[in-house]
Amino acid sequence: MSFGKISSIIQERNVKMADCAYHTLRELENGGKIRALVLKGESKAHIEFICPKCGNYEYKTQDWGKASKAAKYRFETKCSKCGGDIKIEKLKGGKKKKKE
Repeated sequence: MSFGKISSIIQERNVKMADCAYHTLRELENGGKIRALVLKGESKAHIEFICPKCGNYEYKTQDWGKASKAAKYRFETKCSKCGGDIKIEKLKGGKKKKKE
């Protein structure tokens, strides 16, 4: 089980943080984890995860859209092995405003 596909994409394309529309790496329950990358100008999210329900490693791309302000989750995906939903909650707080 490897967890480095998105790292490989970042290295191969020489991606900088300024090139990312969205990037997250989160630990999940039961030893699961998920990483998602959306590059500016692209409508596909690169997603790799270890399913917290069955331990399956998976890499895939899926359509990406902005989440509404009212949405609790930033995005969700499904494990192709067990069918379990993996939902990524929005981070609380958001961007800090600069003090003048």
